[in-house]
Amino acid sequence: MEVLVIFLSHSIPHMQTVMKRNTARLVAEALVITYMGLIAYAAHISGIYLLLFPELAALSHDVITRPRGKWASQPWRMIFTPTLTAILGLFVSRHVSYGAIAIAAVALGSLLIIKLLRSAIAPAISAGVLPIVLDERSWVYPAAIFAGLVGLVALLLSWRRYGPRTDHSSTNEAEHSRLVDALETESHDRFWVITLLAFVLVLGLVAEHTGLRFLLFPPLVVMAYEVFGHPEVPGWMARPALFPLVCFLTASIGLFACLTLHGTFSGVALTMICSIGILRAFKVHMPPALAVGILAFVIKTPNFWYPISVSIGTGGLMMCFWVRGYVQGLFTNKEIANIPAFRNQAGQITQSIEPSAEEEL
Repeated sequence: MEVLVIFLSHSIPHMQTVMKRNTARLVAEALVITYMGLIAYAAHISGIYLLLFPELAALSHDVITRPRGKWASQPWRMIFTPTLTAILGLFVSRHVSYGAIAIAAVALGSLLIIKLLRSAIAPAISAGVLPIVLDERSWVYPAAIFAGLVGLVALLLSWRRYGPRTDHSSTNEAEHSRLVDALETESHDRFWVITLLAFVLVLGLVAEHTGLRFLLFPPLVVMAYEVFGHPEVPGWMARPALFPLVCFLTASIGLFACLTLHGTFSGVALTMICSIGILRAFKVHMPPALAVGILAFVIKTPNFWYPISVSIGTGGLMMCFWVRGYVQGLFTNKEIANIPAFRNQAGQITQSIEPSAEEEL
């Protein structure tokens, strides 16, 4: 009986903490879904469909579920970084037609803006690329992004102040938070920008010549930025080979909701609920993947080629990621082999293994 009392005295507080933590997470996600639904309602009523900026899904989910995370720690940069890159992308879109070079130039310019502002808001790259892919020419676009992000920051500050607090995170949550923060920090790789631009140019040329613009859909550039910029970060997905399938499913759900429920509260809410569920089921730690489903709502004439293009584009990203890792591994092994100390040690080991002539006799 005494053992049971001791067990209960330790287990009940732990269970209460877990329940409190899970409740806070569910409330946060419900708040994100509601916010995205309200943005969709405002876009539907006003006719300004670009209020539904796709990366708003990634940003809102990350900062509300992790109000002490890397993106959430930069609320003002979260407003101004995507707004400035949106202005850059719109300027290019108004003067240059769609093409791989235009997309690569905007991506490079967006990276420069992020660097100058010392910002961690990678979805700003998508804000720059989107007007080129959509052929958007109206100056309402950056104003719509600015309005949506101001609303998100207001929601974040209110959530920090009035939302439920959890004193301690679980081991899994703490590990997930560290992983996402690592993906959102500045890269330490010297050549990742070259790899990123090469990927954008090659896939952009394929998209340009096939007419399948969404082979290089804007959130994919953000995913490439995070994957190429942080190849040393493990565990961003349990099985990376399934990542194209994950994005295909979220894109398909977004397309289905767009065609049946249109850009309404219920359509966007359904897409967000299903996309969050898919990312959880596949254990994906990539916030921009949430934008894939929402992107369907801002395409002028979405059709079945959208999810197919998304899966091909993400498949290309995975192939490029693996090839890059393989090539880097080859160069690393050669560099190690050329180190004098390593060669001397290897020679000594070889001599000790080889039998002498007397021993052979």
